[in-house]
Amino acid sequence: MYEWYQLGYFFLLYSFLGWCIETLIYTLTRRKFTNAGFLTLPFILTYGVVMVLLIGILPAFGDNLLGQFIFTFIQASVFDRLGNFNVRILTGVKWPDRGGLFGGTLKGFLGALAISAGYYLVYQIIHPLFLFFLPLFSGAVFRVASNIMLILLALDFIFSVIAVRIGKYEDWKKHSRSAKTAAKLTDHVWSRIQKTYPGIRDMNEEQERETYVFGQGMTFDKLIWVFFLSALLGDLVETLYCGFVDGEWMSRSSVLYGPFSFVWGIGAVVLTITLQPLAKKNDRWVFLGGFFVGGAYEYLCSVFTEMVFGTVFWDYSDMPLNINGRTNVLFMFFWGILSVVWVKIVYPRMSKWIENIPPLAGQVITWTLCVTMFLNGALTMMAMVRYNFRRIDPNTYSLYEEFLDYHYPDARIEKRWPNMIVVEDSELEIPMESSVPEP
Repeated sequence: MYEWYQLGYFFLLYSFLGWCIETLIYTLTRRKFTNAGFLTLPFILTYGVVMVLLIGILPAFGDNLLGQFIFTFIQASVFDRLGNFNVRILTGVKWPDRGGLFGGTLKGFLGALAISAGYYLVYQIIHPLFLFFLPLFSGAVFRVASNIMLILLALDFIFSVIAVRIGKYEDWKKHSRSAKTAAKLTDHVWSRIQKTYPGIRDMNEEQERETYVFGQGMTFDKLIWVFFLSALLGDLVETLYCGFVDGEWMSRSSVLYGPFSFVWGIGAVVLTITLQPLAKKNDRWVFLGGFFVGGAYEYLCSVFTEMVFGTVFWDYSDMPLNINGRTNVLFMFFWGILSVVWVKIVYPRMSKWIENIPPLAGQVITWTLCVTMFLNGALTMMAMVRYNFRRIDPNTYSLYEEFLDYHYPDARIEKRWPNMIVVEDSELEIPMESSVPEP
């Protein structure tokens, strides 16, 4: 099993290699050196995230090479889209969209296929070589160096985001000396970015003069409301389905308090971001996108709960055409139908309703929802982790553990999630590379 610091190594390594490849392509194409990354440091984070997920999950497919490649294709396409969107949300800048799989064009599909093939070849051919040299980077010095680099990377990301946002306001140059210094730094960041994306600053000049409408377009505020409303509706639909169809009335919530299913909420956000470019395309394209994205999302949710909490909340092993018991073709078909209904009917109406919310009230409610759901989720995670630790050692060693044991005992956890299955370590279906040497 990989240690967290080893995954940190791989994240940094593949983020750097991704930067090298993109920078080389831009440099050869333009015949001059071009930093292809958003950051000042030589890292493109999307590559690191995708490779770490592949390293952790692909072994579960065993010798099914086709399944491995399909999963790689879906994951690489989704995270490329999410990465571009997240940068746009954080910076407030409309970045050029590379299209990719969700551009709805043959060129985009072939490009996504080529990138996925590159990821897969790196995993199959290059990654084993890195595993061979991994013991050389297991000492304390390298761990400290890795942690320092991750901290620098986080600071670089934060500064780049702030610089791009502030850099849109020329008024900074008219104020104090410190403001002028900040303006120079932001201009430096913008200058570097414009070398990669010529004209991007001019493209966004008019954005600041637009009349403000709450949640206009696909913004952070709107996505919070999409998450909240979908989590609420998803929990309601699942509860009614289990009650009337299966005859079992049970909680389908993801958190300790309130009828909210994070699986549905996050799923709605993912489908909105990834499939919205296909909204004007034929329904079959939306269906295919939802078929694969929904299946991959359900699979990842199952992996996450098993790795973090040691529990699973659904198991399709008894159903035909299942994929490691985490999803199956029938439910992927349902994901496709749901995606068409969501993209074509539900989301457009929900979007218009959200944009009619008064701006001030919208901001207050949005941040109230953010704080409330974050605390609810954090408390749920702590209670679930403690629930698993109690199976190993029921004794308490701190006031924190006493508090959780008193307020959230096993009986309450199991009543809240009656369909939860505790997975023993030996039963985990996500085998890590057994060839990874222990440090």
